[in-house]
Amino acid sequence: MWQSTQGIPNIPDITHPQELIELGNQILKVSLTLIILIGFLGLFIAIINSSFRHQQESEANILINELVSRYSSLLKKLPHLILVLILLVGGFFLCSTLSNRYHNWEQAKIAKIAAGVAGNRLEQIAPKIRYVIAEPYTYYQWVDNKQVEVESTRNVDKYLNINASKIQVNINQAKDVQNLKAVYVVDFSAEYQVTNQLQDIQEFFFDIRPPYSYSLLQNFRVEQNNKRLIPTNPGNYTFPFSLSPGETVNFKVNYQAQGGPRWIYNANNQLLSNFQLIALANFPKADFASGIVPTETMESNSGRKFTWVFDDNVSVKNPFGVFTATDSVKNTGILPRLLILAPLLFLWWLILLYFSLPLNLRDVAILGGIFFACLLTLTYCSRFINNFQTNFARCCSESCKSNL
Repeated sequence: MWQSTQGIPNIPDITHPQELIELGNQILKVSLTLIILIGFLGLFIAIINSSFRHQQESEANILINELVSRYSSLLKKLPHLILVLILLVGGFFLCSTLSNRYHNWEQAKIAKIAAGVAGNRLEQIAPKIRYVIAEPYTYYQWVDNKQVEVESTRNVDKYLNINASKIQVNINQAKDVQNLKAVYVVDFSAEYQVTNQLQDIQEFFFDIRPPYSYSLLQNFRVEQNNKRLIPTNPGNYTFPFSLSPGETVNFKVNYQAQGGPRWIYNANNQLLSNFQLIALANFPKADFASGIVPTETMESNSGRKFTWVFDDNVSVKNPFGVFTATDSVKNTGILPRLLILAPLLFLWWLILLYFSLPLNLRDVAILGGIFFACLLTLTYCSRFINNFQTNFARCCSESCKSNL
């Protein structure tokens, strides 16, 4: 299950009740502090003015008159200052909320794209040619309070190398009817060649596991020289066969499987010899799923064809595979950061207007409302336009597929 996306850390959001209460408390504290400071400043000027009132032409009286004049001018400009502070503080919290919303939209889009191709992978493990030998070993036990050495034998599994592997897999992409996620429908066909290089062993087992994480597996078939093999026990996929020393045998493995939106062939730390893997992905945006670059990649109208060929022996740690590449969501986080800087842009614009034009309180309120209303409208319009483009492109692609 995908976790819900979180907003930008340490950025307030006024849609959260707790942060809204904290915002109101901070505004009350700042307002009370500002009122107390202005009141004390006026009281201080009044006391000084009454003290020097009898001195008509003194320098102190002139200074007091200047302070009184400046204080009166400050009181006249105080409503403008309060209104600008309200617009800046309110605009900042509005922009921070929009920034969080846009951040959540971007993260939800990324999560939706990733969820469309997320899930378990179909992983096919390379088969093994196993034989059993009896090896002597020694253990100790106590008999009549004496430690006695006992020699015995035990069965140990050993493995032959596979001389050649030729694998071909056709992969089609479909939608799961339950959760509408992408799933792979795989048609697997492989040929393996084995030579008995031992002199005293003729009984072997062909061990091959079905693909991991499949939701549907059908027509699973293992053939030896065009003769179908039957497993020793149903469900364990172990097929016994006999092979004389120096003799060579060919195995074929075929099945159709359905599972997660990624197909993997894992060599399981084996040394591969004369290895060839051809993966035909019949869908767009297919790419190889590991760091092993394909020997050849061919483009076609329906998809891509990946070929890995190693004529001699090779050892690989990463598995071969194919997955569906998703469209990367680029330039994320730019608009949320620009929205946070919007109040500073508004302050710079308002200062230019104050120096250019005579503004009253009504003009400032209208300008602030228009500025932040435009930000709100543009933010949500960009969201709606993006959704419209995505839905329109999806409808066009589905109509093209239906016509084909």
